[in-house]
Amino acid sequence: MIFEGTKNQFFFGLELTRAGLSVPDSSMLIILANELDTTVSELLGEPVAEPTTDDLKILSEKLEVINLQLAKRSITKVKTIRWILISLCAVIVVIFIALASTNSFYLNWNYNDPELAVAGTILHGFEFLFVRLAPIVFLTSVVGVVVTYKKR
Repeated sequence: MIFEGTKNQFFFGLELTRAGLSVPDSSMLIILANELDTTVSELLGEPVAEPTTDDLKILSEKLEVINLQLAKRSITKVKTIRWILISLCAVIVVIFIALASTNSFYLNWNYNDPELAVAGTILHGFEFLFVRLAPIVFLTSVVGVVVTYKKR
């Protein structure tokens, strides 16, 4: 017999008991078909027709179309990522130029005024974090752009 153990143990292992499912789910059918070296269609009692050369030709044409669509989608995805990274580099450069041209003007403000104190602190915090994190992000983006060009 193919199965080790009793029929009850087999169905219990498939969770096909009275308390469980009455029909196995699709993943269970696939596993069962693989274990029994058969197809899911045969397990379900459906007739399986032998593929003809015309069927294989039609199938290969469909697979070729799907492969081309996946390749186009992959190329589009890489191009999108590349342009996002290039845009990020451009934004970082523009912000660096803006910060360099302002020369930390907020340091000369009168910090006795609470509104100016809050605004100056926010600007100083932004500049502090930006100057430390932007080079890392910039270099990572440049590496990402180079990698996306190399994958062609």
